[in-house]
Amino acid sequence: MSDGVGDSVVRRFRQRAGLTQEALAERSGVSTRTIRGLETGDRPNPQLGSLRQLADAMSLSPADRDELMASVLGTPSVPRQLPAVPAGFTGREAELAQLDGALSTVSAVAGAGGIGKTWLAARWGHRRIDRFPDGQLFVDLRGFSPASDPLDPLTALRGFLDALGVDTARVTGDVHEHAARYRSEVAGKRLLIVLDNAATADQVVPLLPGTPTCTVLVTSRRTLSTLLHRHNAQHLPLAALDEAEAHEFLVNALGADRVDAEPAAAAELIEACGRYPLALAVMVGRARHRNTLELAAELREHGLDALTNVLSWSLRALTDEQRAVFALLGTAPGADIGLSAAVSLTGLPRPQLTRVLRVLVEASLLTRLANGRYAMHDLIRGFAARQDVPNRDAALRRVLDFYLHTADAAAQQIDPQPLELAPTSVPPQSIPDVSTALAWFDAELPNLLAAQRVATGIEVWQLARTVNSFLYRRGRHHDRLAVWQTALAADLPAAARASAHGLLGRAYGALGRFEDATGHFEQALALAGDDALQQANTHRMLAAAWEQRGDDRVAREHTGRALALYRTLDEPVWEADAVNSMGWYAARLGEFDDARKHCEQALVMQRRNGYRDGEAAALDSLGFIAHRTGRHAASVDYYEQSLTIFRDVGNTMYAAVALDGIGHPFVALGRRGDARAAWGEALLLFKEQGRDADADRVRRQLDSLDHPTAG
Repeated sequence: MSDGVGDSVVRRFRQRAGLTQEALAERSGVSTRTIRGLETGDRPNPQLGSLRQLADAMSLSPADRDELMASVLGTPSVPRQLPAVPAGFTGREAELAQLDGALSTVSAVAGAGGIGKTWLAARWGHRRIDRFPDGQLFVDLRGFSPASDPLDPLTALRGFLDALGVDTARVTGDVHEHAARYRSEVAGKRLLIVLDNAATADQVVPLLPGTPTCTVLVTSRRTLSTLLHRHNAQHLPLAALDEAEAHEFLVNALGADRVDAEPAAAAELIEACGRYPLALAVMVGRARHRNTLELAAELREHGLDALTNVLSWSLRALTDEQRAVFALLGTAPGADIGLSAAVSLTGLPRPQLTRVLRVLVEASLLTRLANGRYAMHDLIRGFAARQDVPNRDAALRRVLDFYLHTADAAAQQIDPQPLELAPTSVPPQSIPDVSTALAWFDAELPNLLAAQRVATGIEVWQLARTVNSFLYRRGRHHDRLAVWQTALAADLPAAARASAHGLLGRAYGALGRFEDATGHFEQALALAGDDALQQANTHRMLAAAWEQRGDDRVAREHTGRALALYRTLDEPVWEADAVNSMGWYAARLGEFDDARKHCEQALVMQRRNGYRDGEAAALDSLGFIAHRTGRHAASVDYYEQSLTIFRDVGNTMYAAVALDGIGHPFVALGRRGDARAAWGEALLLFKEQGRDADADRVRRQLDSLDHPTAG
């Protein structure tokens, strides 16, 4: 058996891509046997070429490629999150030298917006990258973003843990538990940690590593006194570029011949920009195609602050259409935007919009990211949002419709439960299969959460509902908690409020907070009123909560109530699922004849329904029953069928349960090696998903294989 690091990563990336082992083999050219070996740890020395082929087939990002290679080859994952330094970066030699000679492990760079704090941090990090062999972490804390609240430390910590190779589904608790795990992960490592755009010291303190081997750069528009006084941070105030540095900036951007030919005009441009790097960058985006003297004269007309001056002047060079797109991009929810969402926002055809976006990028008003998405500096975004543009509310309505309807289409691929959405003229993005759905959610989740914050009424609930199954499958229970808390804060009708309480209760249950879970389930039931479907669903949730609390009789009572209600409704999938649960609880209570009858009936029903998750759940129950009644070979067969389906549909939550279950009949049949392999994989999954009690139990089962009880 391997230590479980590499095989966990290979499987996680494959399932994130929505591929079976066979489909990945066909796409990559790597044999199914090799892939299976990598996932079970039976192939400890794979060829590097095979790993590259797998990375290509799964369309992994550079960071994910690093993690794949590092984990399988037995070396630690190295995060490389520093943003690129703009080509026009110049000067700052005194500040760079001050960072070089810093005596403190924490440096706080303070200065006005647009002064170049992020550029300085990135430039120093790249220049001294050899000091940090264990990698570089970077997070934008969005302290002054006009489009969203400052990033909470818990979200930042979970991002860092992800980058360090820790599956955050394994980490539960609040910000203090996450900070403790983060400090443990970075202890003794030589990392650069850049905490960009902080609003307050409270955002920063939980992200400090607590080890002198790491270096931290914090940037903020404020002087964070708490860091200076309590954490001995070096204070590095950043002023505008000096005359020589600003002149060099122009030379790098426009060429020495042009700047030297018009020195007075160049000096006037520099002064008009206040020697601010961001303002200079925007200015040269237009100056490349204009006469410098003319530009200087135009800038002279404005009496505003430097950046507003330059931005206002830059807009004069745009067409009405380009100005409208610029203004609308300042409205879109989220820190960046994809092309399909931008089409919906602006109402322009894709080719036409692409040309407009290219102009905005060339003017340095917009940045095209490496992943093909678009983003604005928060100061430029704030300026864009203040521009007058016709029908801004209608544009926001269109992009919200795009996110909601596409999220619903993606959710149907993962867990078919269609919502009754209001009609829209905005076409959603095509989501033809599970792989596309998972990839779309991975890319758009931050924007979906931002969209939920600006939505109103029932749409707040609908957006939460569309992302719920994705978050469940990814084990992102803290995000589930957040979206349902946001939903409950909205003005919702009783049925939606009942559903929100129920799904918030499930999120609490997944985090082991059973008292909170039960309280929300009971509120959901009280709000259900005469809604039979909502009552039934809530009874199912209560059954799960009581099972987690160890009372199978109460769990069966709630399931029976749910089943009686489902039978009055046209809900065949839910009815079959409840029939299987009745059998499951009967088996746990030792009533095996009744249990088998229910679970065999559920299997027939779910196969007729075409619901593969439900079919696999019924097979899992029958495997449990067969083992408990001494039919161990039949038990293995049931479990293997169940496991195949759960893997095919990417349901790792219940694949872990099936792996746990199949180990017992393996032991009874004397197949201890097979039991060890199954429980080893189950242990990995339970740990990844933060199911600590299950992980501890399976670990004890593995120990029992090494130390069997005498007799």
